[in-house]
This record gives sequence, structure tokens and C-alpha cells, in this order.
Amino acid sequence: MKHAGPAALDALDDLLDAIRGRAGLREPRRGVFYRKGKAWLHFHAGPAGLFADLRHGTEWQRFTVSDHAGRQALLAAIDRSF
Repeated sequence: MKHAGPAALDALDDLLDAIRGRAGLREPRRGVFYRKGKAWLHFHAGPAGLFADLRHGTEWQRFTVSDHAGRQALLAAIDRSF
């Protein structure tokens, strides 16, 4: 699955704005977030929809973010990780 391109990220603008409001994150490229110097969150687009990969310890946790419920689940996981 490829990383989300500009059109996919445009569809996630509200979600990206909500994530940018969290302290301690750096976004060197649109939709790619680092925390404490490590890749921490990025997005994918594919035939099945839009997805976010969030680092949880040494593993990546995948969230479907094509709909409101998935976006809320991702934001809740982000808040729990701080």
C-alpha cells in the first residue's frame, strides 16, 4: 500500500489539523509526523480506503480513517499515547 498522496491528504485536512494541535509533534512532510525524533504517524491510500499507521512502542497500529468513526478512534489512540 502506498503512502497517501496530495489528493488523499486533502480529504484528511480536518484530521491533519486536529493532529497538528497536539504538542510535541513535528511534521517534516505533509501527513508524516515525528515524535521524539522517530517516525510516529503516517497515512496510506489504497483501493480499500484511507489508513493511518501509528507507532505504538516498536510496532505500528493501523487505523481506517475513511470515515468519522475511524478518525475519532485514531485521535483517541493519539491522545492515549501522550
